Amino acid sequence: MAGSQLLILDKKQIQQKINRIAYQILEDNLNEKEIVLAGIWDRGYKLALRLKKVLSKISDLKITMLKIELDRQNSKLVANTDLDEVHWRNKVIILVDDVLNSGKTLAYGLGVFLNTPHKKIRTVVLVDRSHKIFPIATDFVGLELATVLKEHVDVVMDVDGEEDRVYLS
Repeated sequence: MAGSQLLILDKKQIQQKINRIAYQILEDNLNEKEIVLAGIWDRGYKLALRLKKVLSKISDLKITMLKIELDRQNSKLVANTDLDEVHWRNKVIILVDDVLNSGKTLAYGLGVFLNTPHKKIRTVVLVDRSHKIFPIATDFVGLELATVLKEHVDVVMDVDGEEDRVYLS
């Protein structure tokens, strides 16, 4: 299968997963007035924006968007956010990424919030590959997919000239 791509999710299926996750987030936060959608740049943030769009249609939640940029090549946690911590202090935080592989990216994303009081933190991924080497649990998952390590999951979202798709290669 080297060099070939297998379609895992098409545009319609991706939207169905996003809709379902949005309803799960709403059910988990029925008593909340505000949540923070913290998307890991860039595809996690794009997914968070899609979730916000659905949540805005189905609820009255105030939704604060937070962009987290991680230095994935660094062995230490290096993260930048586009908002100061006052915007997420004592709130529900929903950490969003596209694919869960080893868990390192989500672990680093969680690290941003460890020194700030919050109500709770939940995690969202579109695809969970189940290859965790970090003790990370996903609360809301679009698709759990058993893959081998050498396989790659590629999420295409909001790319000019390309339809939304998830591929396995």
